[in-house]
Amino acid sequence: MVTTRRGRPTQAEAEALNLRVRQAAVDAFLESGYAGTSMDAIARAAGITRKTLYARYPDKHALFVDVIPWALTRVGDDDSFEFSRTDDAEADLVAFGRQAIKRVTNPQNLQLKHIAMLESAQFPEFSVAADSMMWAARQRAATDLLRHHEANGNIAVDDVELAAEHFLALIESMPGRLAEFGIFRSKRQEERHLREAVRLFLRGTEPR
Repeated sequence: MVTTRRGRPTQAEAEALNLRVRQAAVDAFLESGYAGTSMDAIARAAGITRKTLYARYPDKHALFVDVIPWALTRVGDDDSFEFSRTDDAEADLVAFGRQAIKRVTNPQNLQLKHIAMLESAQFPEFSVAADSMMWAARQRAATDLLRHHEANGNIAVDDVELAAEHFLALIESMPGRLAEFGIFRSKRQEERHLREAVRLFLRGTEPR
C-alpha cells in the first residue's frame, strides 16, 4: 500500500486555519477575558496543536494584539454597509443608519470594546484605538454614501468626510452610549430617533 505524503497546505487552507484560530481566540477572550484564557484552551478550541498555535503567535499577548483589532474592525456579511444607492437621500440615509445602529449596539461588539478598554493598562494602544477601530468602517461607508448624494445634487457640504462624522455622531451617539450601560431602546423608539436625526441632517445639508 502506497501512502501519499501530504504537502504544504494551500493558500485557501492556510487562510481557513488562520480564520479558525482567530475566531477561537476571540470566542475564548469573550468568554473568559484575557487573564482567564490560555493558549492551550485556544489551541483546543481551534482544533490544532499547541505547536501549531505557537508557530503563529509567540505568546498570548501577541495573539490578543492581533485578534482584538481584527474582531473590532470586521464587518460580517449580515452587517455590511453595502446596499443599493438610490436618488432618495433620506431613504438611503435611513437604511444606512439602521445598519450603523445595529452595529454600534451589537452585544459582541460592545463586549470586545469593553475587553480592549479593560486591558488598556497592558495594551495602551487599545485605550485610544478601540473606538476608532469600530468607527473606521462606518466612517468610510458614510463618506462614500454622502459623496454619492453630493454628486447627484441631493446634498451640499463643504467637507464630505467631516459631514460623515457629524452624521454618524447624530445617529449613533445616544444609542451607542445607552447600549454601553446595558440600555436598549425599543425598535419603535430607535426608528423615531433615527428618522429625526436623518431629517435634521438633511435640513442642514439641503442645497441652497
